[in-house]
Amino acid sequence: MDTTYYDHGTPAERRERAQLFFDAKDFTAAARVLDGLVEEVPEQTGPRLLLARAYYHSAQLKRAESELRVIVERDPVEHYARLLLGRTLQRQSRDDEADSHLRIASALAGDFEQV
Repeated sequence: MDTTYYDHGTPAERRERAQLFFDAKDFTAAARVLDGLVEEVPEQTGPRLLLARAYYHSAQLKRAESELRVIVERDPVEHYARLLLGRTLQRQSRDDEADSHLRIASALAGDFEQV
C-alpha cells in the first residue's frame, strides 16, 4: 500500500490534512494520517485525541479505547478524553466501566447532580 500521501509533509501539514479528512467525515483516512503522526510526536495530546475520535467514528472502538487510555493516564483531568472513553466503553456494552469515566468527565465539566 502506498502511504506517501498520508505521510508527506511536516507534522503541522499532516495534522491539518488529517483535520480536513476528519471534517469531511473520512475518518479512516484521517486515522491513516494521524497514526504515523502520533508515532512521531507521541507526547502531543491533540493529534492523539483526534486519532481516538477518528477511530471512534469509524467504529474502531478497541483502537479508540487504547489511545484514550494513554491520554487519560498522562492527564487524568482531560475532560473530553474521559467523556469519549466513557462513550467508547458504552458502545462496547461495558457500561459499568464507562460509568466511572462519565462521572469524572461530568465532574470536570462542573455538571454535578443536584442532591
